[in-house]
Amino acid sequence: MSATTTLVPLAEYLASSYRPDRDYLEGEVKERRLGERPHSLVQAYFVRVFGVNGREWKVWVQPEQRVQVRPERYRVPDICVLVRDQPFENIVTHPPLLCLEILSPGDSLSELQERVDDYAAMGVQHIWTVDPTRRRAYLASPTGFVQPQGRELAIPGTPIRISLDELFAELDEAGQTP
Repeated sequence: MSATTTLVPLAEYLASSYRPDRDYLEGEVKERRLGERPHSLVQAYFVRVFGVNGREWKVWVQPEQRVQVRPERYRVPDICVLVRDQPFENIVTHPPLLCLEILSPGDSLSELQERVDDYAAMGVQHIWTVDPTRRRAYLASPTGFVQPQGRELAIPGTPIRISLDELFAELDEAGQTP
């Protein structure tokens, strides 16, 4: 935290509406990079795929859902996937099935590691990262980022399978070049 950082009380953060929403880290409200078309296309793809398959896969997809990872820490993953029988919460406090982050220009995997660590510490078992510019996807954990085997992202023990070829073909169709 820099000397010029203004701390915001938790109650004020929870009562505020930011556009786009922001993370809250022990009093510091942190902006998230997003808003460019590749990020938006990838986010829309995941919302669509999880939305269409939600009943079969027994999940809810929540874009930009506040997740309380610790008492004084809130993250807003690009995509949050919840198990359908999970209790309804305005702010998620139970570990999601999946948190997904989409890299924007200027983001790096090393910067993203703190977010991954927060999700993992909360108990999130599946953390994915997609880099639309480099056409790569990663399985993330506290030990780092690894590319999945094959050309899909999957959650073992579930029917959830996401084709990376289809995802990146959609970016190509939209005219976004690597």
